[in-house]
Amino acid sequence: MRLSLLCLALLAAVPALRANELTDAQRAALQPLAIFDGTWRGPAQVLRPEGWTTITQTERVGPMLDGALRVIEGRGYGPDGKMHFNAFAVLSYDPTAKRYHFKSNAEGREGDFPLEVSPDGFAWSIQAGPARIRYVATVKDGMWHEVGERLVEGQPPLRIFEMHLKRLGSTGWPADGAVPRE
Repeated sequence: MRLSLLCLALLAAVPALRANELTDAQRAALQPLAIFDGTWRGPAQVLRPEGWTTITQTERVGPMLDGALRVIEGRGYGPDGKMHFNAFAVLSYDPTAKRYHFKSNAEGREGDFPLEVSPDGFAWSIQAGPARIRYVATVKDGMWHEVGERLVEGQPPLRIFEMHLKRLGSTGWPADGAVPRE
């Protein structure tokens, strides 16, 4: 009887150990993106049908699930001070498939896009008909530089977005303000 209880206890512990291993793998895979944690602000240029528009872009980035995810909220403000753009993204890693994800919601659209992580940033892309839109973000010396390009086979890349953000500081977002136990 005692042996049966011990075997049952060990079997119950296996999924918990496996879950911890998976979560540890997620944390390790997303650790390079900790360089983005904090609040950021700066100019961004967006190519619209009528030409280039300059906005003030803000970003806030922080870990969730004790670092197993990274979340990003971006807001773009026009010269009138009104918010003209708002996006939210969840960056994650699937240790079973060994694949990164960029899950984004913006302007009434949503998607799950392939994400590439590098020591100084990340890249993600969207398929848009015959074109692919690719964004590459890097951090160097407290500056977040991101470029978006429209890529069509047989044509030179067309820059459609660029931002230069300065790190303003740390933030407890999104973990701050969680509902307490009691």
